[in-house]
Amino acid sequence: MSSDNSRGDGGAEGAPPEQLAFIRESVRKARAPRAKPRTWRGAALAGELPVARVLVDKGVLHLDRYFDYAVPAELDADAQPGVRVRVRFGAGRHRVREGRREGGGLIDGFLVERLAESDYSGPLAALAQVVSPERVLSEELLGLARAVADRYAGSLADVLQLAVPPRSARAEQRPSPAPLPPPAPPEPGSWACYERGPAFLQALASGGAPRAVWNALPGPGWSAELARAVAATLASGRGALVVVPDGRTAARVDAALTALLGEGRHALLTADAGPEKRYREWLAARRGSVRAVVGTRAAMFAPVQDLGLVAVWDDGDDSHSEPHAPQPHARDVLLLRAAQDKCGFLLGGWSCTVEAAQLVESGWAHPLVAVRERVRAAAPLVRTVGDQDLARDEAARAARLPTLAWQAVRDGLRHGPVLVQVPRRGYVPRMACARCRAPARCRHCAGPLQARDAGALGCGWCGREEDAWHCPECGAFRLRAQVVGARRTAEELGRAFPAVPVRTSGREQVLDTVPAAPALVVSTPGAEPVAEGGYAAALLLDGWAMLGRPDLRAGEDALRRWIGASALVRPHGDGGTVVVVADPTLRPVQALVRWDPVGHAVRELAERAELGFPPVSRMAAVSGPAEAVAEFLGAVELPPQAEVLGPVPLPVTPVAAGRPRRAGAPPPGEQWVRALVRVPPGRGAALAAALKAAQAARMARGSGAAVWGPVDPPDIG
Repeated sequence: MSSDNSRGDGGAEGAPPEQLAFIRESVRKARAPRAKPRTWRGAALAGELPVARVLVDKGVLHLDRYFDYAVPAELDADAQPGVRVRVRFGAGRHRVREGRREGGGLIDGFLVERLAESDYSGPLAALAQVVSPERVLSEELLGLARAVADRYAGSLADVLQLAVPPRSARAEQRPSPAPLPPPAPPEPGSWACYERGPAFLQALASGGAPRAVWNALPGPGWSAELARAVAATLASGRGALVVVPDGRTAARVDAALTALLGEGRHALLTADAGPEKRYREWLAARRGSVRAVVGTRAAMFAPVQDLGLVAVWDDGDDSHSEPHAPQPHARDVLLLRAAQDKCGFLLGGWSCTVEAAQLVESGWAHPLVAVRERVRAAAPLVRTVGDQDLARDEAARAARLPTLAWQAVRDGLRHGPVLVQVPRRGYVPRMACARCRAPARCRHCAGPLQARDAGALGCGWCGREEDAWHCPECGAFRLRAQVVGARRTAEELGRAFPAVPVRTSGREQVLDTVPAAPALVVSTPGAEPVAEGGYAAALLLDGWAMLGRPDLRAGEDALRRWIGASALVRPHGDGGTVVVVADPTLRPVQALVRWDPVGHAVRELAERAELGFPPVSRMAAVSGPAEAVAEFLGAVELPPQAEVLGPVPLPVTPVAAGRPRRAGAPPPGEQWVRALVRVPPGRGAALAAALKAAQAARMARGSGAAVWGPVDPPDIG
């Protein structure tokens, strides 16, 4: 030892006692360096079932299969089916020592099963590590994940990333409480308002598996009704799973279940809970400590034991569609679970999607609806303001609100809060000619012009200001806002009603509830807070902007959003009034006036059946650079009767710093094309298999540009 080291040791011995205590405490708290997993060179293998079949966490399609690994004897007890493991992946045949393949990078995976021997004739690499002895992947969850991957032409590893939450060691170390005994069957309560409501609860409580599409009455009672359906399922000794669009909705169902059954009978799975708490709740369901789960989109894979009911609320909400590959929809996943577990199914909402109408039309599910007298008694009065009314209305030409809307706001504020729904957030976005309504576009890049906070006019794409605009169609110089955002609407209403508080609810700040005192609540669709005692009135502005979107679901989605806001208004008998600014001759507007979303969905389904549109047909969207899409379509072996529509160019996404790129969207500034592949009913599985095989072959060859091909995309234009 050198003299320098000797002096260092002596210095430590002569240090003051408080410094030594500090050093000891620092050493005690320091984490030991994490040891690398062993190669297990020369180690003995497990005496029984020495082969582990592993699904590696590689989400590429050409590796969507199981790989065999040897099980060292020291890992035999912990290496059980369903545990998380780490393995070495990518070692070549030449890297073999003492009969074991070595090398490759360490990746995570799941142990699927133990075998006596492997189908692979060469030497096997050994399991590097059992991450945790907690068996998180059950046979039921693995089968569901495989069914979802096959339906959406995705990889099993990608689906399991959505199905199994990240591990938290602290959550695994905490034991889950003992399960509570089944509760008593609940009383029908407000389910008596529906023609088959009590019979549905009775079937669940007796162990049956009823399937229903539920059109809920307007008002706040839906969460209590959903809680009674869960309670009836728990009374039969089985489990229940409820998937809702967002955390606010999940909190309402959580409160309703707690009020009905008390604490400790259900788990709440939302992103707001944080990773550790969410994993702890997930483990409680996996271990059987709780038999009911309520959660948002990711809860569709929740490992509820002995499922008796799966339920989804408001299946038309965009939040139910997973943005990550392979983009499964919560409704379709729960349909797979209902078929796999032979359990009950409940699809509920104030509105009705075309997919829900198809379930009833095919006879797979029965309708749960109230008689028309009860619907009329619970719904508010709906009045319309169309283009002809606006043309005759001096106030509407000078401002955004027609006279009828002003009157509804003024009368409603005498009795409580008034809800104002606008199609988008923010200030004044895109502008149009005040005379002919032609969109105002930039002279340099043809981008949309928009008014900024300071009143200046600028391009939404290139940012250039425009100070001398005139309409190229009619020559007019006056502009009007195509769609006025929530913040600008709040300012206008604040000036019109200076003595009334104005609240806004949108992406920046979403309100959960508002008091019953008079106030103006300006909200974007889906962010409407619940008012104590209900809203006295509601205004649905710029309806033409929602109906005019270039989307197959524009009418259905507009009606769903209107009904979602109108359902928060008091019944007509209590003075509740809704004013919608839209053409009263359009089908969605008429359905809102009659409060008949089911009839609207049935007619939409009939039209789509004639035209061969989803959900009657199955469809995939193949997008990418033109050459790559042409090469892919030439290589894929499509099933008989498949029809290719396109390809057509996609809009070029403007380059915007800090804006996240949507899954499957073209990179900013690049020109992509898209082709739609349509197959008739019954050929969806063949289409998904063909697309998956072609994509896997393309990845294995290392072909150039990427091609994106989701099955049943939420937006086909």
